[in-house]
Amino acid sequence: MGAPLKKIAPQSGIFGKKVNGVRVTPISLKITAIFILFLLASNFISNFINLTLNRGEQIKLTTELLVRDLKDVYVFSSSQYRIYKDSGQSVDLYFGQIEEYSRISFTNQKSVVLGISEDGLLDFKAGGAGIDLATHSAFTDKKVFSEIVQKRTVGKEDGAVEFDFNGERYFGVYRYHPDWKLLFIRAEEWNEFYEPAVRTFTNISLLIFALTLVSVLVGTYLIRYILRFVSRMTTQIMAMQQDQSMELIKLDGAVNDEISYLGVSINTLTSTINNLLNIFKKFVARDVAVKAYKEREIRLEGNRRELAIMFSDIKSFTAMTETLGTDIIKLLNLHYNQAISKIHAYNGDIGSIIGDAVLAVFGALPQQGENKSLQSVRAGFEVLAVADSLRKKMSDRRSELLKQRSLTESEERVYEAVLLEVGVGIDGGTVFYGNIGSRERMVNTVIGDNVNSSSRLEGLTRIYKVPMIVSEFIRDEVLSGTNEFVFLELDQVLVKGKTTGKRVYFPVQKSSVDTAMATDFENYSQALQFYYQGDWVKAHKLFCEIKFTSARLFEDRTRSKLAPSDWKGIWTMNEK
Repeated sequence: MGAPLKKIAPQSGIFGKKVNGVRVTPISLKITAIFILFLLASNFISNFINLTLNRGEQIKLTTELLVRDLKDVYVFSSSQYRIYKDSGQSVDLYFGQIEEYSRISFTNQKSVVLGISEDGLLDFKAGGAGIDLATHSAFTDKKVFSEIVQKRTVGKEDGAVEFDFNGERYFGVYRYHPDWKLLFIRAEEWNEFYEPAVRTFTNISLLIFALTLVSVLVGTYLIRYILRFVSRMTTQIMAMQQDQSMELIKLDGAVNDEISYLGVSINTLTSTINNLLNIFKKFVARDVAVKAYKEREIRLEGNRRELAIMFSDIKSFTAMTETLGTDIIKLLNLHYNQAISKIHAYNGDIGSIIGDAVLAVFGALPQQGENKSLQSVRAGFEVLAVADSLRKKMSDRRSELLKQRSLTESEERVYEAVLLEVGVGIDGGTVFYGNIGSRERMVNTVIGDNVNSSSRLEGLTRIYKVPMIVSEFIRDEVLSGTNEFVFLELDQVLVKGKTTGKRVYFPVQKSSVDTAMATDFENYSQALQFYYQGDWVKAHKLFCEIKFTSARLFEDRTRSKLAPSDWKGIWTMNEK
């Protein structure tokens, strides 16, 4: 289980997309790169091996040619020596003849034939058109010359040799001529010798590169075509990660292969996870489900939050249960199915369902527009509307049956039992909100004085004969955002278990307040002020004139016309 991932939009590029700072390289690109490397490596290595093997054969053949050339020069030099002995002419003339004869066998620009005396001087020297030997008077590679001299002492008069000459590296063959007392060398320069092979290697390499490029283009197209569904699946998975959602991957047109099987398997897993997630969401608060999806775990933790708490309860539930028996479950589900949907619609979340009571919290999820108190009041009216709608449907059904026949006594009791009447209490403030329990079993809960208070406020709806009562906190926050509602102050009450009184309010949708109701509310507020001040005579008189149902409670309270001696304007409730 990892930490929550910060949502960062995927960044596309030539080498794939970047998600959360990590580059996701397309698999087709990796396969293509490996394909190129192996193709080039295999071709170049094969070409190099072929060149190396051919070079060995070339050296062997060239050495044989050099031996033949040296033999020809050697034989010609022997005949020149005999002529020289008989003629008595200058030796330079015959060395010139040897040089001219040597050049006949030259095929390269830097070919050489050298005649080296025992003291290392060049008595004659013949070179190709690409080398100037005029400045060379001695054999400069002393080390090689010494090795040849050393071999002669053991009877080695000929052989192969490599040496440095004219600033370059040469290879060739040598043979000692006893008549002239000269060391004859026939040699070729290495770079010139290799030049045709290098040129061939370069040309073949360019051809390999061109063929590889064509193969890469064709191969890339084929690989991308074969792996097209991998790219499609990756794109859709990235979108799911970005949106924090689980969707089925589209596999339209997929062929029957391992990739398609992978996609089908992912879809099967997605469906399973979605089913589990939907089940999970039904048993936990929505913010817990969202957090668990992002963080991959649920921890035993909590914090202080400012929330609005709505408590909804079905009145006369015990009597309903006695009448309906197990059918009460069907009735409750019928009511909750609509009521909870309305609560969710106003960004509320279900804290708990205890039989006939529902505890909902507002403000735990990210706010969408209106403040939490306004959303809780709107949701409260929707819950009341759901109960009203069910009562109307039951009444309409009873009317239809009465047109056919009269109802039995048991049917009348059932009818009375299914007429749901709901009370709603809403309070708000700072509470503890989080997960409690153990690692084996935990629940999401909300704890605080305001939670208990919302339950007490719902209980007051039975006393004050109104469907909904809210606290001063809720009223103030709603009015800070809208004038959609009118809040009639009902009383200042000290509920059981509390030490201070609280002002409680009856919210009414402003659009439903007519002139008569407005007058009643105004008179009620005035009578309430007399009541607070202890002037119960004026309060009683005014309460008797008011049609609003809550006035009947105060009419009874002030009937004695005298307030208690310790009266502070707060009515103490001895019941929950």
